[in-house]
Amino acid sequence: MTIRAVVRGVGHYLPERVVPNAELEALVETSDEWIKTRSGIERRHYAAEGQTTSDLGIRAAKAALADAGLEPDDIDAIIVATSTADLTFPSAATMIQGGLGMTRGFAFDVQAVCAGFVFALTNANALILTGQAQRVMVIGAETFSRLMDWTDRGTCVLFGDGAGALILEAATGTGSTDDRGILATDLNSDGRYKNLLYVDGGTSTGTTGHLRMEGKEVFRHAVEKLAETAHKALDKVGLSGGDVDWIVPHQANIRIIEGTAKRMQVPMDRVVVTVQDHGNTSAASIPLALSVGRARGQIKQGDLIVTEAIGGGLAWGSVVLRW
Repeated sequence: MTIRAVVRGVGHYLPERVVPNAELEALVETSDEWIKTRSGIERRHYAAEGQTTSDLGIRAAKAALADAGLEPDDIDAIIVATSTADLTFPSAATMIQGGLGMTRGFAFDVQAVCAGFVFALTNANALILTGQAQRVMVIGAETFSRLMDWTDRGTCVLFGDGAGALILEAATGTGSTDDRGILATDLNSDGRYKNLLYVDGGTSTGTTGHLRMEGKEVFRHAVEKLAETAHKALDKVGLSGGDVDWIVPHQANIRIIEGTAKRMQVPMDRVVVTVQDHGNTSAASIPLALSVGRARGQIKQGDLIVTEAIGGGLAWGSVVLRW
């Protein structure tokens, strides 16, 4: 008998305000064509004034609970992947726990920037495999619009806000790759590349700061490292790109998504793409894409899925799971 962390429910939430590329032309020297050509992004969502990351996470969590047919106190743990928590502390996870009325279990945040959801899924899987939790809700939630330098056209047009949630539940399997649930994970980081993608604020400056990015260098590392981590995770269970039903990648840039799929030898019609509608929502992008992909009818029970992401740190990783 093998214990697996199986997907029980999924949900997402996007703020009401939709910001098309044309709206950004009034803020910075750019154009709809320039943004679409370089990133594939056509629109993104921005949180309303006073709407926090935990507010978005609560909405996504409620959607996932409804999808799973569960109540908040059926959950043993909440892990939130975010770089934009409401406060320095307490964690966004405990705020979401309180907002759901969940009076048991435990909650904590994971900070690995755009790779955060992959890191959080891996932690949730470990909690379930070691018997410390039976049901774990994993949330990616971000309000990256509040980290933008609105004079930097190379970054401010790329990011958006949103949240997605996934509920994992312990189940028994046969130990084969036909089992539902998480089959393999792979995590990596390399702090030598800190200056390629970071926010220039925090306790060292006493400010929130703005996002700074060396776009060309991040692109170069992303395509190489995302394909590599996906292959490493698949290799752990004797699978290859040809076995994959869907790649659900971090939605940062359509050219990165296409380049990674090509290296994995997976056609683009087997890749869930939402970047055109959401922009880069950092740790929220993979759970958003999973929820949207399931709602579209793309992702079905039994499908083999690879999720992969890279973010500041640099930190990157992948998860192989059967839906």
